[in-house]
Amino acid sequence: MKKLLLLPIAAAVLTFSGCKTPPGPFTAQDTTKYTLENTESFVLMDKPTQVSVTCTGLQQSVKSDGRLEVVANVKNRENRRIQVQISCAFKNEAGFSTGDETPWETLILGENATEAVRFTSMNTQAKKYTVRVRQAR
Repeated sequence: MKKLLLLPIAAAVLTFSGCKTPPGPFTAQDTTKYTLENTESFVLMDKPTQVSVTCTGLQQSVKSDGRLEVVANVKNRENRRIQVQISCAFKNEAGFSTGDETPWETLILGENATEAVRFTSMNTQAKKYTVRVRQAR
């Protein structure tokens, strides 16, 4: 009889002792893993482009009307012709988007070729940028 009475009590103690969640706040989990697009000027968006593409240089200048102009030298690292898409997101001094992103454009790179791609912001708020490259869809 005593064994039958202790069994439900032990089950209840085990059930309720492990379910309590400590109160928050909590820190974000692994925040640096997914922030490259926010912290780098040139990012490769997927694995195929990480193998095939590199950036050999970035130049930025301010046009006479105050808009930011960026030139990215994009190189094909493979011995075959590849097709990728490229875009630029312009940001303010604090690194936040100005709402100015260029549309994705197709870039065809011959084997081991380097192409210069030029982007110009639409407004004078742009002080930083991120050039993004992804596999063509």
